[in-house]
Amino acid sequence: MQELAWFEVADGKTIATIIVDTDDEYGAMILARDLDERFRWIGATNFVKTPEGALAALHQRLVEIGPDLDRLRVQGDETGKPIDFFAPLTSKEKLSSDFLQMASSEGFSAARGIISAMMRWNEDVDGNFVEQFQTTGFDARLWELYLFAALTEAGLFIERPSPAPDFLVRGPNGEFALEATTINPSVGPDGKPTASQRPSNESDIASYVQHYLPIRYAGPLTAKLRKEYWTKPAAADKPLVFAIQDFHETMSMTYSGTALAIYLYGFTHEAQRDSTGALTVVPRQITEHTWGQKTIPSGFFSFPGAENISAVIFNSSATISKFNRMGVGAGFGSDDTVLIRQGFFADPDPDASEPVPYVHFVVRDDPETWIEGMDVYHNPQAKHPLEPGLLPDAAHHRLMEDGRIETQFRGWKPLQSRTLILTLRGSERADTAATNEAP
Repeated sequence: MQELAWFEVADGKTIATIIVDTDDEYGAMILARDLDERFRWIGATNFVKTPEGALAALHQRLVEIGPDLDRLRVQGDETGKPIDFFAPLTSKEKLSSDFLQMASSEGFSAARGIISAMMRWNEDVDGNFVEQFQTTGFDARLWELYLFAALTEAGLFIERPSPAPDFLVRGPNGEFALEATTINPSVGPDGKPTASQRPSNESDIASYVQHYLPIRYAGPLTAKLRKEYWTKPAAADKPLVFAIQDFHETMSMTYSGTALAIYLYGFTHEAQRDSTGALTVVPRQITEHTWGQKTIPSGFFSFPGAENISAVIFNSSATISKFNRMGVGAGFGSDDTVLIRQGFFADPDPDASEPVPYVHFVVRDDPETWIEGMDVYHNPQAKHPLEPGLLPDAAHHRLMEDGRIETQFRGWKPLQSRTLILTLRGSERADTAATNEAP
């Protein structure tokens, strides 16, 4: 079955799609907002031989449904009065600055629109999702919302078990449990973020990536490991995946994807050219990471108990700007706002050692997907390996016996992304910049 076109009734309460089935017959499905403002199925047309016939049948069916819409849209499982996710639940002083920017800026109107639609479907197991989204847990809740969108887009069935882990995911190729976590800003005794550790000198970046950033990953990942989620009923005898995102400072994801692979596998990699000019990658094992007075062991997947972790997921582009771009692509947002995306993508040439630059306008029906930019790092010692077919459009990374990393992906793979927001009243730059894997 394939969707051919979508239509919206002027009041926005009803939408419909023309579809073609495997017998080359055409029909229409009609959806309306239920009492929780979620679009749900309320009717369909019979199948006919032509798309023109399906369109005529759709028009007639909408005329018939119109007078009875208030009754038909009630599904019987609604929870109550819809929530305005952007109406502050506390004083302005307690609201996250990122939330305030998204809630008030015209430049982020597309993100507001798509998040409002998505959160109607995202189950709030803990009962505090909106409060945390607006205050101290904005980054963590945004990451969970991204994962919900990406897993849904992949055609997977999602449950929110209680107690943890965060998601139980099923599909035709299997199932897995997923627990989300984030790297958050370090704070001092006064409760304010500490100074950035990122070197201003480019020559010191290699040490920063090899040592400081892995130490930042170690905190949340080892904390999750100690919780032994594989013993929980929802995760027992299933692949268990950790999903981590780096929010520890502005532009933090510029280098953190490369650092994650170093920490997980315990190897660094150097690109060299042989006598013929062909690219070779030389792995070097690393046993620890040291920054200042702190030293930690490397190779997370080799830690005791880590055999129960099937993979670690990361997506450097899963930030506010991802939601903004996806919102524009879905038709949300102000007509007075223009988004321009620029960065680098992976060169599919196996001998390429540099990424390829790109720049483009973000437009309605933009081809970007939620899963675009996702990296899945597979554990070579996993007790229950993750089936790659569950996330077929992600990039999958595996450690080979010689210490090199094999990467498989299809389609277009962004490595770095920045989004410029232009409005009629000026311009503002979004806060996304991400480099997640050297090509």
